[in-house]
Amino acid sequence: MLSLFLQGMLFGFAIAAPIGAIGFLCIQRTLNHGRLIGLLSGLGAATADGIYGCIASLGLGLMNPVLEHQGLLRLLGGLFLLYLGVQTFTSKPPSPNSETPSATAPMNGLFAYSSTLFLTLTNPLTIFFFLSIFSGLGLGEHHHFLTAFPLILGVFIGSALWWLLLSSGVNHLQHNVLSNSLTVEKLQWINRLSGIILISFAVILLYKIPQFRS
Repeated sequence: MLSLFLQGMLFGFAIAAPIGAIGFLCIQRTLNHGRLIGLLSGLGAATADGIYGCIASLGLGLMNPVLEHQGLLRLLGGLFLLYLGVQTFTSKPPSPNSETPSATAPMNGLFAYSSTLFLTLTNPLTIFFFLSIFSGLGLGEHHHFLTAFPLILGVFIGSALWWLLLSSGVNHLQHNVLSNSLTVEKLQWINRLSGIILISFAVILLYKIPQFRS
């Protein structure tokens, strides 16, 4: 049990670490709204990973309805990511010297969490990642949910640990290393660059939907 939990932590940390759309959102939101909002953004993705891990642990039968609608899920995710990209591009940053960054440009914590939760849930291919883990660890096709639970919990905690380190690191860098060089203008350019990157992710995601290429 402990071995599965520790392996799950390593897997979760490894899944979250590559900087993708969620990573850029976490960094941008930490810079503009503070460490808590950045962390909540990451925890939304970690929760979605845990949900899909639970679905995969219950077997192929429960997966089929999700996979049958993966085209629609990707479409919704791509459009929502496009919206977030435009919102990020046009958002106005707070003063970098403010003690409470969220006071100038507030973001609801629930929105920060739920937006990344939704984005990650629109990528059902995460289920196949868990299936490959279950198979590689010898859990087999007839494993019970309780058998896989330590692994799923470990994945969530490992992923959450990465988001905690990322948001804390960005916050520390902002207030202790770059505090004198980060101006409102530079933060505005960071928002624009982040927005362009998120929009690019959205376009790629939408292009990969088969219906869009036929």
